[in-house]
Order: sequence, then C-alpha cells, then structure tokens
Amino acid sequence: MLRLLSPHAALSITHDSEKTLVISDLHIGWEMSLMEEGVHVPSQTGKLIERLRGIISSEKPDNLLILGDIKHAVAKIETEEWRDVPMFFDEVTRMVPKVQVVPGNHDGDIEALLPEDVTLLPPRGITIGDFGLFHGHTWPFLEMLSCRTLIIGHVHPVITFRDPIGFRITRQIWVKAPCNSGMLARAMLRGHGLRVRRDESPDEALSRLNIHIAVGNLIIMPSFNDFLGGQAVNTYGLVRQERFKGFIGPVLRSGSIAFENAEIYLLDGAYLGSLGRLREIMRAKANQS
Repeated sequence: MLRLLSPHAALSITHDSEKTLVISDLHIGWEMSLMEEGVHVPSQTGKLIERLRGIISSEKPDNLLILGDIKHAVAKIETEEWRDVPMFFDEVTRMVPKVQVVPGNHDGDIEALLPEDVTLLPPRGITIGDFGLFHGHTWPFLEMLSCRTLIIGHVHPVITFRDPIGFRITRQIWVKAPCNSGMLARAMLRGHGLRVRRDESPDEALSRLNIHIAVGNLIIMPSFNDFLGGQAVNTYGLVRQERFKGFIGPVLRSGSIAFENAEIYLLDGAYLGSLGRLREIMRAKANQS
C-alpha cells in the first residue's frame, strides 16, 4: 500500500507489515553553491532534520529510504558536507530502526560520509512489493519491469503560473504518469546492453530472463529540500521543440512516459488536472498576451 504524506514531500509504502518512509533529494550542502555566487545562507540541514523528525514521529516507520542526492556537490565532498551529512544521519538513525540510501548523481563518494548502520543500496534501486524505487539518473534493474509502479526523484518537479498582476507562483508537485510498458521494456533492454531478436517482442525476450512485464505507472517525487529549484513541467515544451529535452534520466528520455496524460498533484493533495490540460492553459494565456 502506498500513501502520499500530505503536505510533505514524502510517501510511505507498507509491505509485509513493514512501513517504509520514502524521501528524495536532500542536497545537503546546497548553501555552498550560493556562497560561490556571493549569497551567504546559513546551513539549513537542521531544518531538514526537524521536518523529518516530525514525519517520523507521526508515521512511526520501520525503515527510512532516501532516493538519492543526499549531498549537493556532484564529484567531490565539500567541507560543509563532511560536517552536515554525518550529522544528519547521526540524528536520523536515532529516530528510525533502519535507514537505506539509493545513491543519486550527486552522491559521488557518499559511502565516506555514511555511518556503518546506514545501508548503501545499488544505484539501480530497490523493489518493495509492487513498487520499484530508484533515483532516476540511471536505468533501474530489469526486474523492476515486473513492478506495477516505478518511483523516482531527481527531477524536482514544480508547476509555475503567473497571477493577474504578473507575479510568478511556483509550487512543488507530485507527478503520476502512465507509461507504455512495451516501449519502456525495449528501451531498458537496450540500456542494459541486451539485444532483442527481430522476430521476438520485449515480453518474449524478458521471459527468457524470467521477468514478466507489469509496469504501468511512474511517480516522480518532489524534492524533500524545498529550498531547491525544479523542473517546471507545465511550461516545458512551450518554447523548446525537442521532445523530452528538459527531462533528465534515461527512463524519462525513453519516450515511454505519457507526460500529456500525467496527473499533477500539489503537496497538500489537491489535484490540478492532467499535464496536457495545464499546458493548454499556458499556451492559451501565452497567445492572449
């Protein structure tokens, strides 16, 4: 069973009597990128810890799963990350019995920052019941095609509107999009370096690996760190013509995700409609101006 934990950028999955709390994209140390631009912001890691403490206190999960981008620097570890990442996990491991991390594209050398009691999972993710969870910057395990729903972070999805006065309003969102399972399976087979014979379908190729295709939906999580920017999904495509250029990650670039039919939800649970309809509204307003 999956449940979005409104109004937080978090969800819970209950499987075999174990409740897993899932968050993504902490980007601890992001303040350093602002400092390099001359903007000095004190560390906000304490606020992330306190927000997470409140959710854990309410939900009482057995496990905390973080879907990547624990830290902000991509290929190195900044001084603040040496301090704040261990501090974050020292606090979190006191709150919940088990902590697991799926590394993201910002998590180079992350193992050096993790306490021994935090489990570092493969970048291709983890399966919990009917859900396949990974960061989104790389292909997941082929076995996740047997899951009904894939869950990623990585994109930091937001929606952007302008009010009648012209002020821009940006809100974090959840995205739930249907996917073409056959197209996704074929792309994943190629991504894993496996060939499909011309006379066979992806189902037949995967059956040789004892994998049954069941995936039907993809959920994109908002970033748990709400100080970050994001991908404005409703404005993408209005000025860029290249298909899926604004979306990063092989699954999102595969062409198998039906973005126009994606359901968009605010963090408080409000349903805004399909992404295609929201884009139509943006186009209409752009034409009027």
